[in-house]
Amino acid sequence: MGKVIVIGGGAAGMFAAVIAAEQGYTVELFEKNEKLGKKLFITGKGRCNLTNACGMEELFESVCTNTKFLYSAFYGFTNHDAMQFFEKAGLRMKTERGNRVFPASDHSSDVIGILEKKMRQNGVKICLNTKVEKLFVEDGCCRGICLEKNEKVFADRVIVATGGLSYPSTGSTGDGYRFAQDCGHKVTELMPSLVPFNVRESWAKELQGLSLKNIAIQIRDGKKKLYEDFGEMMFTHFGVTGPVILSASGRIAKKLRQKELTMSIDLKPALSEEQLDKRLLREFEEGQNKQFKNILGNLFPAKLIPVMIKLSEISPEKRVNEISREERQYFLHKIKYLELTLTGLRDYNEAIITKGGIQVKEINPTTMESKFVKGLYFIGEVLDLDAVTGGFNLQIAWSTAYAAATNLCLQP
Repeated sequence: MGKVIVIGGGAAGMFAAVIAAEQGYTVELFEKNEKLGKKLFITGKGRCNLTNACGMEELFESVCTNTKFLYSAFYGFTNHDAMQFFEKAGLRMKTERGNRVFPASDHSSDVIGILEKKMRQNGVKICLNTKVEKLFVEDGCCRGICLEKNEKVFADRVIVATGGLSYPSTGSTGDGYRFAQDCGHKVTELMPSLVPFNVRESWAKELQGLSLKNIAIQIRDGKKKLYEDFGEMMFTHFGVTGPVILSASGRIAKKLRQKELTMSIDLKPALSEEQLDKRLLREFEEGQNKQFKNILGNLFPAKLIPVMIKLSEISPEKRVNEISREERQYFLHKIKYLELTLTGLRDYNEAIITKGGIQVKEINPTTMESKFVKGLYFIGEVLDLDAVTGGFNLQIAWSTAYAAATNLCLQP
């Protein structure tokens, strides 16, 4: 059958090694870290959101870049195939809000453990602490890899699964981009994605640590609406983060690198402006003789109250029965459109994934093989593919790895 080298011991690399070995290939996996799955270990805050149990339509809609390229890979190995693979391998799973699939134990180490066990069972040779310096390419074919001191390791096929630039402490330092460029491939503009935002307003820092559930956000460039979502977010010492923010970054990262954008938060999306006005009137009537600062406990978390008072421009000591209709309307507007200025993205140390990568039109979408070099395959985050949060990026890893590992025989 031949020998296959996999470069990178992350999600895509380990899975490709398992599947290639199951096809009957002799497989060697090279990982420069001292252990496998370092980034997978911290995925989903250490819980590992390994896929999403949604339908195919939503799966494609959740991809931010080069959706069509993934058509063959996603249908060749679906999210339900991924769940079946892990379940059959002995991993108990659970599905949470938003169809996010996690190990029942909430431990990412269980996912890594399954992949390591499957590799051992299938005879994959794992070489840790071994950095691949470059690919060994001759006469338009990839013949293997070069290690330190120009030591060559020969193979019939080479699969590059080196990841992107996010969380560089886990070993994601962009080696795969260099390998690809050495072979003539183009790497598109790289930037952090699924990453928090910096904001200009100083009051956001006062809310550090505050989580808001069931809010709606809208991000605009002037009057043009770029993105909207509903869910959960959190304030930090630099700005904002949380599920709706991270997913937004997947859609607007490029635009935010060019200019500042405006984000408005609807703190009460379940209420129309008319319904919210009635609610405010009710609160005002019940506490008409109280000071403004003392009637907001039913409307907002305690930490948010001083900020909302400041933004309302109503004196905190003002009696509620003295508040004018105009003041109430202005306050209502702030609740429905709490505005922040987004000034930029946080860096790769805080990014879940990298946006950008090897240009996919130079890769065969069915097999993940390079169109420039025979026997060379690229999978996972090293490609110009990314999706929103919710397990979709790991599904890209599983699907592209499966496509490569099951189509190695097509290369003569």
